[in-house]
Amino acid sequence: MLPIKQLTSDIAQNIQFVLSDIDDTMTQDGKLPANAYQALWDLKSVGIKVIPVTGRPAGWCDMIARQWPVDAVVGENGALIVYEEHGVLKEILHPQVADPKIADKLKIIQQDVLTRVPKSRVAKDQAYRRFDLAIDFAEEEPKLPLQSAEQIQAIFHQHGAQAKISSIHVNGWFGEYDKLSMTHLLFKELWQLDLDQEKQHVLFCGDSPNDEPMFAYFPTSCGVANIREFASVLRSPPTYISQEEAGRGFAECVAHLLRLRADTTT
Repeated sequence: MLPIKQLTSDIAQNIQFVLSDIDDTMTQDGKLPANAYQALWDLKSVGIKVIPVTGRPAGWCDMIARQWPVDAVVGENGALIVYEEHGVLKEILHPQVADPKIADKLKIIQQDVLTRVPKSRVAKDQAYRRFDLAIDFAEEEPKLPLQSAEQIQAIFHQHGAQAKISSIHVNGWFGEYDKLSMTHLLFKELWQLDLDQEKQHVLFCGDSPNDEPMFAYFPTSCGVANIREFASVLRSPPTYISQEEAGRGFAECVAHLLRLRADTTT
């Protein structure tokens, strides 16, 4: 991973989209700091489209699409897209989330996880989810080690479910989709663009293993410094890394990007 300061002006000038995880990428100690939120407005002010790509629930995506300076939100690790168009909130669901038996299957997994993994618990935002199950291992106390998260992930897999580890939750679902596949659909549906042809115009920021498909796909990606916690399990690390952690690292990355772009226009 190269320091983000090694991002060149040629690459920066080519960026038209910033995609980013939220938790521990934009947020700092569970809060959205002023500098990270300002970074979103700074991107918007120069015409760069911003799309959070998150494991957070559909209910959160509703609020983010309405109140943040973003162009769309991918939520629940790719289950849905929420965006606002001419003052009307709209959504796109992944075709594989229509199975009415999903909720029953996830309830069985929930009971299995809580029985087998000591101190694991259902995430407090589960009430606002529609298509996945989030098990909290590090958002609230007691924080569990990465080994517990890996055990939870293995239980999801034993039941035939997909599962990804974020910095705070293990998210599990049924369906062959993830953050990246839904991002492909987003570009096609909202802007009639082929992401394979546009990926060189994208900067992706993230912090954890559930961002790995994005790191592997986008040639310009930045991990905030706390991604080093997951270095042992990352097979596809980001191209760049910020000096600062979490929200400060996101703000650092955006500031460097915009500084380079400004330098080429003065």
